[in-house]
Order: sequence, then C-alpha cells, then structure tokens
Amino acid sequence: MRRAAIAGLCALLVCAVTAGAARPGAASEPVPVLMYHVVNAPRAGAAFPELYVSKADFAGQMAWLARHGYHGVTLTQVRDHWALGRPLPSRPVVISFDDGYRSQATVAAPILRRHHWPGVIDLEVRNTRDFWGLPPDRVRYLLRNGWELASHTVNHVDLTKASAAQLEAEVAGSRKALQRMFHVPVSFFCYPAGRYDDAAVAAVRAAGYVGATTTDYGLATPADMYTLKRVRVNGDDGVPGLAAKLTALEPQRR
Repeated sequence: MRRAAIAGLCALLVCAVTAGAARPGAASEPVPVLMYHVVNAPRAGAAFPELYVSKADFAGQMAWLARHGYHGVTLTQVRDHWALGRPLPSRPVVISFDDGYRSQATVAAPILRRHHWPGVIDLEVRNTRDFWGLPPDRVRYLLRNGWELASHTVNHVDLTKASAAQLEAEVAGSRKALQRMFHVPVSFFCYPAGRYDDAAVAAVRAAGYVGATTTDYGLATPADMYTLKRVRVNGDDGVPGLAAKLTALEPQRR
C-alpha cells in the first residue's frame, strides 16, 4: 500500500515537472535580435558605410550589454524557450551578422568569446568562396565557438522578384548546401535586404526552416516566427546609440 502511494506521488511529480517544462506560457517574452554586418572601419569608397561598425564600437557595445545584464543566446535557444518553455538567461539578446564577412570571424568572434556568447551567422553560400567573405574553415571556427548557422540564400537575391524555381533554389537550395558543407542544423533563414512577401514566407516554411528574420525594426516575438523583427546597429550608433535603441524598446519586454 505504501509502495503504491509512493509510486502515485512520483507519477504526479513527473507530470508536474513535464507540464512545467513544456508550458508555453513562459514562451512569450520578446527578445532583441541585433543586426550587424561588417565589424571594421569602412574602407575608402564603401558603398554602404553605415553597415560598418568599428572594432572599438562593437567591443564597447558588447561591454555595455554585459554591464546591463544581457546574455548572448542563439535563435534556437530563443525558439526552444518560446515553444518548449526551456529556460533562457536573464535579458537574452541574439547577436546576428548578415552576409558572411571575414571580420565577423576575425574581429567580432574574439570579442564575443570574452563574454562567452555565441553569434548567429546569416550566411550567403556564395560568400564562402570570396576572398573577403567567410571561407569554410572560418565558418567551422565560428561553429566550434558555439555560433549558430542560418541561411541568407545562395546569391542574396530579392525574393519578392524571384520565380518559383529561383525561390526554391535560393531558399531550400541554400539550406541543403550549408548542411552539406558544415553538417549542422540550419533551422533559420534571413531574408536578403529584408525583402519578403507571402510567396517568400511560404517557400521558407516549405524548406523546413522553423523561423526567419527580417530587417523590420523591433523585438522578436513568438507570434512572428517567420517575420522576426531585429534591431539594426549602424556605424554611427556607437555605444550611446545602441543603448538608446534598447532602452526605448525595454517597455515591450515587460
């Protein structure tokens, strides 16, 4: 009789723990996803100098985040928190990098490593072949340091102008190529130049991604898994600019 009572109590405890671990109610917290490109001073004649954040500014921004209690996480960690109720550290922030530039491995990664934080690399497949891009050995270095790999298409095309065949090649094809090259899950997609429409979203879903990021400004929420908002970090933001952006968005996290 006593043994049966103990077994029943254990069963109740297991059910309670399981229900707590899977409770989606803990999965509603908005999370900032920062968007970076080149982490270096802009070269002479750079077409988009605002996409360059200096090493000093990037280091200062990461230090500011750490001082204010933020903790770097991956998109998969955020998604698992939203979908499965898995815990996140206090004040989670995703630090994402678009396209695949060498400075993301040579400059940004060592700075993030000091904080024991991962990054998310939204990689164009073509940029694994360009001398200024991220060759496979650099990508593997990032993955060994806990970074997450996401797809940014093969050729950075405007998906809203792509044919059905091109959509499949750029969206599904890029995922297959990255998985074949690096043997890791590629669960997230990033729309080139932030351009998407219903057909692009449908192609991302059909390709098996669990979510996608945009250039729409704001905090990412579980209600928008395939159109996740981000916070662009520009070259002239510095530490004060990033601080102002996150401080202004803070009420939405409550």
